[in-house]
Amino acid sequence: MNLSRFFLTLVVGLSVSASIPLLGGKVSHRVLTQGNGKLAIVGTNGEIEWQMPWGGIHDVHQLPNGHIMVQEKMREVVEIDPDTKEVVWRYDSSKRNGNAGQRIEVHAFQPLANGNIMIAESGPARIIEINRAGEIQKEVMLKVLKRNPHTDTRLARKLTNGNYLVCHESDGTVREYRESDGAVIWEFEVPMFGKEEKRGHGLEAFGNRCFSALRLVNGNTLVATGNGHSVLEVNPEKELVWQLHQDELPGIRFAWVTTLEVLPNGNYVIGNCHAGPGNPLLVEVEPRTKKVVWTFDQFERFGNSVPNSQLLDVAGKSLR
Repeated sequence: MNLSRFFLTLVVGLSVSASIPLLGGKVSHRVLTQGNGKLAIVGTNGEIEWQMPWGGIHDVHQLPNGHIMVQEKMREVVEIDPDTKEVVWRYDSSKRNGNAGQRIEVHAFQPLANGNIMIAESGPARIIEINRAGEIQKEVMLKVLKRNPHTDTRLARKLTNGNYLVCHESDGTVREYRESDGAVIWEFEVPMFGKEEKRGHGLEAFGNRCFSALRLVNGNTLVATGNGHSVLEVNPEKELVWQLHQDELPGIRFAWVTTLEVLPNGNYVIGNCHAGPGNPLLVEVEPRTKKVVWTFDQFERFGNSVPNSQLLDVAGKSLR
């Protein structure tokens, strides 16, 4: 073989290999996220495709029309047209439907298939479903033992059975509310595993201030435990059937575990907030083997507070 051709082939081969996303390397998913004062879409090459100035969030959804639904100032839910970067719809929970004059925060919302929007309101401690005119279509009052407008709720989701699965940060508890009458029909108190509470947000803090929960197709519930640094799968009998803790993944430490996304292939994408430089913001894990198949490490670009994201390039519907 001609040596010059051999080395050319070798160089081209190495170049192509270097462009393939590797563990801990360039991002291989297209990601919608927020951090360091910007809302952004990061392409599969790891570069920003789109961005606009935006403050802190706890929830975000891309709509079927490509618009982005997100919180503003933790009080409003807004819809952004990414082409114009203009807000084309907004609902202000601090002013509407009996909330005027109250301290209120919104940490979770969900666009529903019928066009309505589900919003979890901390302060009033309720879930409402509104139409696009802002009129309440459904209302469920929430059970919160340690009331605080900042920590009554974190993420909440309407389930396929119509019920609501709500993370109560201050209570350290996930509760399922029946849609018809608001009754609590299942709840799970996040365990402390015999450890003492340590206040804070980073790697050394500890608690049970759960951030998100998803109902899996097998009927179990997947819980991101916030400053518990873990993801837990619990069955309807409240037994732990799968766990992933702070230091189980090689070279990765979990801090405030926030979002969960279950991909159509069964992998879990886990949000890792307040973990500091050197730890990824997102980790994709194959749950059976706990093998890391992808990481999103953009600390320098997005900073230490990236509580929510959505993968935009997944074939099929993710659970999130």
